[in-house]
Parts: sequence; C-alpha cells; structure tokens
Amino acid sequence: MAKRISSTVALWLILLAVLWWFRTAGAVAAIVAVSVLTLREFYKLMAAAGNAPFERLGLLFGALITLAPWTEHRLGLPAHPLVALATLVFSIRMLCERTPEKRLESLASTLLGLVYVSLLLQYLVRIVTPVAGDGILPDGRLVLCLWVIAVAKFCDVGALLTGLAAGRHPMAPAISPKKTWEGAAGGVAVAMGAGALVAWLGRGVLPAGMGPLRAALLAAPLAAVAIVSDLVESVIKRRAALKDSGGAVPGIGGVFDLSDSLILAAPVGYFLLGLP
Repeated sequence: MAKRISSTVALWLILLAVLWWFRTAGAVAAIVAVSVLTLREFYKLMAAAGNAPFERLGLLFGALITLAPWTEHRLGLPAHPLVALATLVFSIRMLCERTPEKRLESLASTLLGLVYVSLLLQYLVRIVTPVAGDGILPDGRLVLCLWVIAVAKFCDVGALLTGLAAGRHPMAPAISPKKTWEGAAGGVAVAMGAGALVAWLGRGVLPAGMGPLRAALLAAPLAAVAIVSDLVESVIKRRAALKDSGGAVPGIGGVFDLSDSLILAAPVGYFLLGLP
C-alpha cells in the first residue's frame, strides 16, 4: 500500500507540473505517451492470450490516432482515414504474415487495441485541444481534462479504501473478486467530491456553467463508467492469465493498470461536457 500511495502522489505531481509548465502541448504529449504505453501492454496481454497482434506498426498507428485531433486542428490533417487505413494495412499483413489458425485473432486483437485504447483515449486530446471559434480558454480545457482524470482516478481510490473498510457484497466475483458494491458506492461519492473540488479550484478559467454542483453531478455517471472500464481491463487480464499488465508503476502495476479507468471515461467525459 505504501508503494501505491507513493506512486499515486508522484504521478499527480508530475501531471500537475506538466500541465502547469507546458500547458496544451505538454498535456497532448502526456496523453499520447500514456496511450502508446497502454496499447503496448494491451498487445502484450493479447500476445499472452495467444492472439499474435502486430505490435510495432500497431503502436505507430495508435500514436497517430490518439494525436489526430491535435494534428487536425493545428496542421489541417484529416483524422478520419487513420482507422480505415490501419484496417487495410493489417488485413493485408494478416493474409501474408500469419498462419491460418492465427489470422483472425491477429487482425482482431490489433484493431481492438487501436479502437479500445488509442481511439478512446483520443477524446482526452479532443478535450484539451482548442478549436476555431472556441468559447473556452485553453487553460479551461486543461482543467476540464484534469476534471475527467481526477473523477476517474479518485473513483479508483475511493472504491479501494471503501472496499477495504466496508466491502461486503461482491460486485463481479467472476471478473474481479475484490470489487464490492460498497466500494463502488464509495468510489462514486469520492469522485463527486473530487469533481466538485477541481471545478471550484478552476473556477477562474472554466465555463460559467461548470460550477462545483454541476461538476459533482456530472461526476457520478462518469465515475460509474470508470468502474466499468476498470472491469473491462480485468476481463482482458484474466483472458491472458496475468495479474498485472506490467510492472512500470510500483505498487500499481503497468501503465494499463493506471489508465484502465480513463479509457471509457474519456469519451463519456467529452460528451457529458458538451465540447465541440
């Protein structure tokens, strides 16, 4: 637990420092880095499950897909062809480079990683990237992205602590035996408090309608989705027969173990906030 707490504090300090010193560019770079590292671990889990994904080229496509909203608005490069192009490229490679019993699994696992990890985490880049005619300050977008991350991750913290203290009723014993309904309720409550706090601290740059009360109310469904996202990663790890996705983060596991709750939270947060 001490390692987990130390890693959590260190990661939050690093994140805040990146946002403070490097603003939008730093946020985009950090999101793409997390996305690529998460995808790398996703592909390793798929390989452990016997699916033989195309890892190296998949990571390149993954980086481009996550970065796409920024390149679209800053450089005018269209984002929509990337997934179609990746599907074409990996379909050809699957026919040429995989044995018959691995072809479908190879193609499916590679594309699943691009959609589930890269495309969904792309929504964090959409949140932080200013657009033409934007009514939100660039710093306001950074705070909104921080709000999404804080809601998802403090839901994890709240669920863990509440589950340890008062967890009695398993939520999904076949998927993640330690998760309880009491923990989930505590996680949502803590996430609502964290969402309200971020909105209050960022009140100078956030849109007028994003006050602490609205931020707390929006945090509830976002936190619930974060719990589902966490369970999805548990399903993937069980299929690969591995406890953690890696060992990059002491006390937590791999980068996928760190970002798992953000994957579904990112698009839901984007749409809840009603961003262009």
